[in-house]
Amino acid sequence: MQPLAGRAKTALEEAVVCRAPIGLDEVIDQAALQTRVDRKFLLTAQEFTALAQRLREDFKIMEIDGLRTFRYESVYFDTEDFAQYRAHRQGRRRRYKVRSRTYADTGLSMFEIKTKGLRGATVKHRIEQELDDAGRLTDSSLEFLNQVVSREYGEEVPDLMPVLDSSYIRSTFVNPLDGERVTCDVELEYANGRQQVQGPDLVVVETKSADGRGVSDQALAALGIRPVSMSKYCIGIALLNPQLPANKWSRLLEQRFGSSRHASGPRPASKLRGTGPWQAAAS
Repeated sequence: MQPLAGRAKTALEEAVVCRAPIGLDEVIDQAALQTRVDRKFLLTAQEFTALAQRLREDFKIMEIDGLRTFRYESVYFDTEDFAQYRAHRQGRRRRYKVRSRTYADTGLSMFEIKTKGLRGATVKHRIEQELDDAGRLTDSSLEFLNQVVSREYGEEVPDLMPVLDSSYIRSTFVNPLDGERVTCDVELEYANGRQQVQGPDLVVVETKSADGRGVSDQALAALGIRPVSMSKYCIGIALLNPQLPANKWSRLLEQRFGSSRHASGPRPASKLRGTGPWQAAAS
């Protein structure tokens, strides 16, 4: 019998192997969905297999250079007192997330800001950056950040610093007919330079559609799987910083992440290339 650990990754690999591929260029052209409604779900390996079987053949798997699963590495930026984490916990309308995202298998790195649009839709703004800049704020990324926040909210950007390093393995189902995407993440890991935690052996499924009522949302509802209020960033911050309030996610942290909110072990240097985010100054 297969051990419990790793079942989610195995289920993901089995689900993506036989589907038709779709290239990155086609995803960008037809299913970019920079403005979308996101819904998150936590699935066991068995539940994920059932979901994959319900998705129509219209859904293809994003493939790059023969790969269908990819490691994502992100560095999140916040204020010293975690102002954006607190804004998200309190459900404030004017909130945003700032991160560098590196696609480790391809070497591509993007600087991204996620804001909230009309009716709670997520709007992603991003620019490409040098791989060595993934753990810091450069003059160009700060200029872009200030432009976005000023345009969207009429606010100034406070002093930010890297506060969280996260990584996971992802595969992406894409329906090029209507732009719907389903991202599926396993082996979630968080670190902050002092300690690290690993996520549960579950699949973090995020549906991304124009109205939140896509084919994947309907398939999950038919399986009786309800969405969860979850931000991977906020979960990571809560796990690694037990002094911060996290009542919004306390049940989720206890029941699905098995957390007493105590991280373990020293964290080695960042897996990101170049200067580690915990050694780089936010310039």
